[in-house]
Amino acid sequence: MFSLRELRQIEENRVQEEEHAVRSADEQRRMAKEAKERAEREAEEARIRAERDAQLQIETARENAEREARMRVESAEATERQRQQAALEQQRLQQEMELRRAEVAKKRPTWMLVVTGIALVAAVGLVFFAIQRMKESEESKEKELAAQVERDEAVKAAQEAQEKVERLAIDLADLDKKLGSAVDNVIAAQTDADRSAAKGKLEALRREKAEMEQRIADAKAAAARAERKKGVKISKECQDNPLAKGCT
Repeated sequence: MFSLRELRQIEENRVQEEEHAVRSADEQRRMAKEAKERAEREAEEARIRAERDAQLQIETARENAEREARMRVESAEATERQRQQAALEQQRLQQEMELRRAEVAKKRPTWMLVVTGIALVAAVGLVFFAIQRMKESEESKEKELAAQVERDEAVKAAQEAQEKVERLAIDLADLDKKLGSAVDNVIAAQTDADRSAAKGKLEALRREKAEMEQRIADAKAAAARAERKKGVKISKECQDNPLAKGCT
């Protein structure tokens, strides 16, 4: 069993704990109230500060817009003043030039006008003469170029004709050898049949030679014409014998 003293001590402890709990609750309520009031106060201050900043931004933007508009107006007015000033200056200069031209025209002697007219006509004539000479020069160059092309073609044709004559001359020399062999065959033939065959071959070779000589004559004539076109005269010796010295 507890003694009276112990019971009294327990009761005092309980009372102290209850008082402490009450004080703690009061302190917490007070702190919560202060925190709430502080939060409300800070929120109000933030709202006021935000409104003030927004108003300041609006005022700043309005001032900037007004300043820019004023600067544009001033710039436009300055530009217009400069344009008007330039127009007035141009008009003044034009009037001065007209007055000077009028004064010069009054003072200019007649002979100067005549000389000016003659100089103008001479200048036009020189320009026309230069154009005409340029045109003649171009035509001359074109004719010279055409003549050069024609000469080149003539040289080529003459060379080809000369080569043809040379080939035919070589063929004719070979044909002469064949004719010589054919004559020998006729002489050496022992029977009438052999002689008849040899004579037939000989006649064929003679006809072939005649045709060859005609082709050579035609080729010589063509070569002569080609040489005349390119401005070179063929000697009688070269016409008769294209293989002669100095003819190739």
